[in-house]
Amino acid sequence: MRAVLLLLALWAPLAAAADFRIVTASPRGTYIQVARDLAEKVAKPAGLDLEVLPSAGSAENIQRLRYEPGVKLALVQSDVYQAFLDAAASGDREAGKIITPLRVVLPLYEEEIYFLVRADSPLQWIHEIRGQRINAGPLGSGTALTTATLYRLMYQELLPSNASFLSNEDGLVKLLSDKTVDVVAIVAGQPAKVLADIKPEAKPLLRMLKLDANHPTTKASLSVYFSAIVRKISYPNLLDGDVLSLSVKALLVTYDFTVKQSATAAVLVKLAKSLCTRFGDLQESGHSKWRDVDLALPDLGAGWRYYEPTSREINACIADRARSTPAPIAPAVQSPPPSGCSLQHKVLGLCT
Repeated sequence: MRAVLLLLALWAPLAAAADFRIVTASPRGTYIQVARDLAEKVAKPAGLDLEVLPSAGSAENIQRLRYEPGVKLALVQSDVYQAFLDAAASGDREAGKIITPLRVVLPLYEEEIYFLVRADSPLQWIHEIRGQRINAGPLGSGTALTTATLYRLMYQELLPSNASFLSNEDGLVKLLSDKTVDVVAIVAGQPAKVLADIKPEAKPLLRMLKLDANHPTTKASLSVYFSAIVRKISYPNLLDGDVLSLSVKALLVTYDFTVKQSATAAVLVKLAKSLCTRFGDLQESGHSKWRDVDLALPDLGAGWRYYEPTSREINACIADRARSTPAPIAPAVQSPPPSGCSLQHKVLGLCT
């Protein structure tokens, strides 16, 4: 009996460690590479086994973080997080139930937004996509939410009925093969694998739309998003030069694990301490986007809250390292009150 108890005692911590997961996005996206850096360069040296899981994207990540056992962390776009807050504020109980107990661990970096067209397309600028057959990304993904939000901000209307919700890869295939898609929207920190892996022979076939920061339609989108430079060096097989585009903030998010989940809280604190200790290594040898991250906890938007146990650890770290310069975070998205099962609700996965 004693041997059995000893075995159980030894097995329990291992089981708890294995039940520690982070949800990301497409296997070819930036999120999954950033999460793998967290697992290898932060969690592993701290004795933690962080399992990295692919997903459809930010909206799905929020739901899985809220309900899926073992998922303790998620990478989420700031506009998706805000969209859930807006839906909750407008009276959607399910959105409130999902988003209310979620907490921000750390704001990360800006994710670039790309609009791809065929090389022979008459479109040149992002503000010209109105009415086009747009592949917005899979339902439940951050790309779909961002595309829908941008479209609404620019034109004060929902995505057209001819929009599709295929994966990035399938959308690009449709764009170039049967030409049933006119524009493919992709959201990913550069260099995004799906675009970096494009072969040189595709260069004469594809083109990236540019941002006209002075166009009135564009100015409406810049109330929520940021302008960003997509660099030729990131996509040498696609671009002839740097391209001005848009971006959105990425966040590391968790659940508000309370005293009842003290073991999980302790693991997250341990992870936060290791993140501080090894932050330089992340910036030096991790994905290039880590060099755009500040180890700082700037003020968040209304309704947003940091996870207190990890924020205490990170703030102590910031004080010790004398690194207190805050990084900006995307402004709150002002979404209109939902009416029934709107497209916004479909994108968030709140209805079918």
